[in-house]
Amino acid sequence: RCVLKELESLGKALYGAKLIAQRFQVRSCSHLKNPVSGSACLLSMIEDGNPHHFFVATQDQDLANKVKKKAGVPLLFIIQNTMVLDKPSPKSLAFVQMLQTNQLVPEHQKQSIVQLKEKEGLTKQVGEKRRKRKRAGGPNPLSCLKKKKKTQESKEPSAEKKKRKRKRNRVKTEAVLSVDKKE
Repeated sequence: RCVLKELESLGKALYGAKLIAQRFQVRSCSHLKNPVSGSACLLSMIEDGNPHHFFVATQDQDLANKVKKKAGVPLLFIIQNTMVLDKPSPKSLAFVQMLQTNQLVPEHQKQSIVQLKEKEGLTKQVGEKRRKRKRAGGPNPLSCLKKKKKTQESKEPSAEKKKRKRKRNRVKTEAVLSVDKKE
């Protein structure tokens, strides 16, 4: 509402921007009786960690710098007819890192879980660590196999292979000479 009031007060120069702003859903703010500037109103709406998960779209660099100082507030810009989502601010990145380190379980719940485990005797004490003994391994299973005996059947194929050797027929010189004489 404060942004619409500010656009009305600026006159005909920003009449188009006022028409565009009126198309969007109007969120109620705490400045009903005493309207403040649009940037101050937007900053007040994103206080306390942005509970309504608002995105802030602005071309005002001063407002953008103030928004970047708050964690968890996405920032939009318009550059040459294109909407651009700005990269997360260092404050937002640090906030996310802090949340990841705290994990999902709060600290007081972690402590109560430890106490309940101790009460039930489920915790391991430091002095009672048991080491696994290495058992002596048996012999290599392949070395335990029985040796194969050579059988007659296995010898015969090798004998046949020897018989298959090719013999060279040599022609005696006498036979060659006699063939030459007949011609």
